Amino acid sequence: MNIPAEFDEIRPYQPEELPQVFEELIADPAFQMVVNYLYPDIPFDLIAAKMRKCKTNLDFQMAFGYDFVKTIAKKYCDSLTMDCSSLPDKKRAYTYISNHRDIVLDAAFLSALLIDNGMNTVEIAIGDNLLVYPWIKKLVRVNKSFIVQRALTMRQMLESSQRMSRYIHYAISEKHENVWIAQREGRAKDSNDRTQDSVLKMLSMGGEGGFLDCLKQLHIMPVSISYEYDPCDYLKALEFQLKRDNPDYKKTPQDDLLSMQTGLFGYKGQVHFQMTTYLNDYLDTLDASRPKGELFTQVSNKIDRSIHLNYRFYPGNYVAYDWWKNEQRFADRYTPEQKEKFQAYIEGQLAKINLPNKDTAFLLDRILAMYANPLINYLEALQHED
Repeated sequence: MNIPAEFDEIRPYQPEELPQVFEELIADPAFQMVVNYLYPDIPFDLIAAKMRKCKTNLDFQMAFGYDFVKTIAKKYCDSLTMDCSSLPDKKRAYTYISNHRDIVLDAAFLSALLIDNGMNTVEIAIGDNLLVYPWIKKLVRVNKSFIVQRALTMRQMLESSQRMSRYIHYAISEKHENVWIAQREGRAKDSNDRTQDSVLKMLSMGGEGGFLDCLKQLHIMPVSISYEYDPCDYLKALEFQLKRDNPDYKKTPQDDLLSMQTGLFGYKGQVHFQMTTYLNDYLDTLDASRPKGELFTQVSNKIDRSIHLNYRFYPGNYVAYDWWKNEQRFADRYTPEQKEKFQAYIEGQLAKINLPNKDTAFLLDRILAMYANPLINYLEALQHED
């Protein structure tokens, strides 16, 4: 496919580019070390030979990514499920926009589940702040990721957003590839999931016609992701205290790597992906002549409600709510044993936090918020359901 050159810096690699990239990865000592860590029982030469046989990005995903993700799910999840019954047409390319819990696994799990349901994987929006080594940048572009550029001037940010929007529209309409993008930049550390207007503005910069027309062309499907346990909860709480105590605190690339590793190899319990309501059906009901700012708010609120109304709740969510609020409102949703198990889990996570001025009460408050907020947002969304 003759893809416009303006996308060369950010797009996934094309099949004809893969052989050279594979050779660069195979020759990279850092990549070799990671592969040997992940596959200790398989000689690197066999991995390299298997890579060289991959002719397309999907070949690579099926040869490595799919099995890796399924192994992660088997080892560190009690279940991994998806309900995609609300998709109007499985053959269409969609822009999946979701809440964001795990740096790596949200999109990886989604792709594996789409394969299980007879559909194509997703092209993934990934921030360049996570591409801390050259081999990571190459690997994610092999794995159908496109690059979201961060740390730019205002003018550069506008140009970058316009180019990324044009690319997403191109991926959907010309390449017929699915796209995954989080509803906000970065993960919602307190699980208070809200769609950023800037994400919608970016999506609407490409395509043709007005704001609503541009969004319709992307075939947006909001997806609600629910993890029973978030292995990174204590790292997120730690970051809250560090930012509270030092407003200028900034995470390092090593912090991001630790979050990726912890998210991958930490216990997650049950994980569920729920396709919600096809956004075009809602967009068709809106008055395109309304002020654009008003339309942004209406659409972002609709995406939020779709996600909030489709969470899957586990005993820990109800325990966290009652514990955080000092109530017994949901005491009928969990047994004493389930409450004790969740409390022991939280105590264990808090014990992992090593700070010289550790504020345990504050850290507990932040972790409980992570597990209670989805339930709080669900209850609020019920009151405003269309």
